[in-house]
Amino acid sequence: MPTSTPPGSRTTIDDVLFLLSLAEHAGARLWIDGGWGVDALLGAQTREHGDLDVAIEQRHLGPFLDGLSGHGFVPVEEEGATEWNFLMRNATGVVVDLHVIVVDAEGNGVLGPPEAGNAYPAASLTGRGTIADRPVDCITADWAVRFRDAYTGDAADRADVQALCRRFALPVPQQYQGIG
Repeated sequence: MPTSTPPGSRTTIDDVLFLLSLAEHAGARLWIDGGWGVDALLGAQTREHGDLDVAIEQRHLGPFLDGLSGHGFVPVEEEGATEWNFLMRNATGVVVDLHVIVVDAEGNGVLGPPEAGNAYPAASLTGRGTIADRPVDCITADWAVRFRDAYTGDAADRADVQALCRRFALPVPQQYQGIG
């Protein structure tokens, strides 16, 4: 999937820990997604990351955005940004990619207007991992693989899928077979 993360952005493990602390201070639960979500599941950083992808409940968004703004984060002007998926960046190039969800009665994380049909299935929101020995909520391994199989992946996606399938004994999707 093409990224909207600005070129030159870099979000380190220290940045992630800081952002997790900001969320905790704001009372906002985050589910780590994307590359950092894969690393959380694997229990170690496997590569550099341009951003930190997170799912956050809409009801917690305001306090978390206040915390981000108070630490110099501003919205990134990007084509395709919506109120339920947008980027925030600070002056040092740390980027947070926010996926704003509303948890429905079945536990699904509905992303955007319900009629669009986009959601994190309830089962995907039950993952647990670690970042620098800190326990975090994240997208489950099987769903992280499924989400990446929904588009033509790049080299980072291929490495992520291969690592997750090896670690969690998951079947390798067709598009990733024979790679890595």
